[in-house]
Amino acid sequence: GFFQSYAVEVDVRDASNATCLYAQWMMSFSIKYETNSSDYKNATLSLGSNVTHNGSTCGNDAQAALLAIQFGEGHSWSVNFTKTNETYQSDFITFTYNTNDAAVFPDAKRKGPITIVVKDTMRPVQLNNVFVCHNTDSVEAENVTQIFWNVTLQAFVQNGTIGKKESRCDADAPTSAPTVVPTAANKTTPSTTTLSPAPTSTPKPMENPVTGNYSLKSGNTTCLLASVGLQLNVSQDKPLLININPKTTSASGTCGNTSATLRLNDGNSRFIDFIFVVRNASASVRRFSLKEVNVTLLDHVNGSVILSADNNNISKWDATLGVSYMCQKEQTLEISEKLEINTFNLRIQPFLVKENKFSIAEECFADSDLNFLIPIAVGMALGFLIILVFISYIIGRRKSRTGYQSV
Repeated sequence: GFFQSYAVEVDVRDASNATCLYAQWMMSFSIKYETNSSDYKNATLSLGSNVTHNGSTCGNDAQAALLAIQFGEGHSWSVNFTKTNETYQSDFITFTYNTNDAAVFPDAKRKGPITIVVKDTMRPVQLNNVFVCHNTDSVEAENVTQIFWNVTLQAFVQNGTIGKKESRCDADAPTSAPTVVPTAANKTTPSTTTLSPAPTSTPKPMENPVTGNYSLKSGNTTCLLASVGLQLNVSQDKPLLININPKTTSASGTCGNTSATLRLNDGNSRFIDFIFVVRNASASVRRFSLKEVNVTLLDHVNGSVILSADNNNISKWDATLGVSYMCQKEQTLEISEKLEINTFNLRIQPFLVKENKFSIAEECFADSDLNFLIPIAVGMALGFLIILVFISYIIGRRKSRTGYQSV
């Protein structure tokens, strides 16, 4: 999971020692990599206290500005900025991580620097304005999730003076509080009457989460399908239930022949990784199951980590390779002492998806047990009805015989 990153401050100056590019921000990286045993692990890379910014340049009308930093054991990150007559904006983010860093990437199969380049989504900012974004933002590409928060930056600074006007990101936009219309109930008036305490209302039970449909593609072919309602049960500080909202949740991940990962990102505040593996149940039968779950909860205001938990020895959701696993009843996955995941209306197929549809399903024991009990209950009800009819028949025969004898 993520851990707290150091804040970075870079002040790039021109030949006259005037500030031309200024940035202060925090960021962290979640990286999925392959091990020598062909499994996949999730590594967390955060900035340490020793960060350099060699190669950063001011830029001008004809040349892009560059913000570049280096940290840790051979890791680096940079972003370039271009400007028009009235605005500036970031273009591409380049991130290089070094899997030779054994502390971060133990048992990595591929060794050496790995570089990814991704298009940034930052909107144009007015020249002489400072871009500010306190809330978290993230960029995902090639098994890497980059998370940023507490960002303050200005490119193409004029006359060495940082602007005083801010351009805020959409996530920082304030939400207006609802207007309260004065009524007799909320006006303050003198009173000599002793009021009895208002009755305590019973809290409404938490509703079950909405079922979300998620999928991954390999090229143009769907390689993973999932349909599930997710609820986080957090016991840190005070008990808290969190329903994952499918409307604000995006899916990403990787598909493979023997392992697959589904990452769900709910509004850049909640990250859930489900990792599946294939195993040989016998010489002729192969099965898949859920092996590992990683969960990270971030503060949506400042991006700090509220909770990070993982369990890499789960062995749930077991089914034959080539079919789907289904469990309509509520299930609970224990991730740590402080976190559980409740699932509802689950159906998952992480391998061998055909024609973008679920294959036939193997049901969980709870569902199959329910399906087994239903015909038993129906049979018992029919048997009871037959007994009642038989008893009624006997009683009727006796009454008829008694009436005949009396005549």
